[in-house]
Amino acid sequence: MRLPSKHCHAAQPREANGLRARACETARANDEAAVTIAAKSPELDLTAFIDAPPGLVMKAFFDVHALQAWWQVRHAVVSPRVLGPYAIEWPATEFHDELLGRLGGVFRGTVMHVHPTEGFFVADAYWLPPDGEPIGPMALHVAIAPAGLGTKLRITQSGFEESPRWRRYYEVVAHGWERALASLKALLEK
Repeated sequence: MRLPSKHCHAAQPREANGLRARACETARANDEAAVTIAAKSPELDLTAFIDAPPGLVMKAFFDVHALQAWWQVRHAVVSPRVLGPYAIEWPATEFHDELLGRLGGVFRGTVMHVHPTEGFFVADAYWLPPDGEPIGPMALHVAIAPAGLGTKLRITQSGFEESPRWRRYYEVVAHGWERALASLKALLEK
């Protein structure tokens, strides 16, 4: 019997042999474990407002020239269709991170959902750094929605394996996305 902990009350007596009491204990333990797991797993979740229509924002993620302008990519093979590739390559940096090696490299995945004015979802995504082993699998979700005369853009990236390297990846990628979104905003609001 799985009893949601919302049906358990702290003041409820805990009978030693009571089925309901044991179910409540299990539910409380499951809730605590879920909270602990969520706190341990880093992920990316950024939101920005861009004073441009949703279609233009969406196009900036699939137009190679736009990607070069705002995301500083060297090469891109991106296709806004289900099962299309989403592969971005950046030049390798001279900077060498202690855990990740040189930055840059390739981010690649498969487009699993796409809508011209709502965004897209990339699954089975990996970052292939210039040095070292790939990091993945991950998921990237780019959600766009009309907001006044502009667009609300939300970027979420998830996927995690407990290791210092994964944690460092999310630290680095968060800063990278913040810079990239500022650049995208500047490009589209010209």
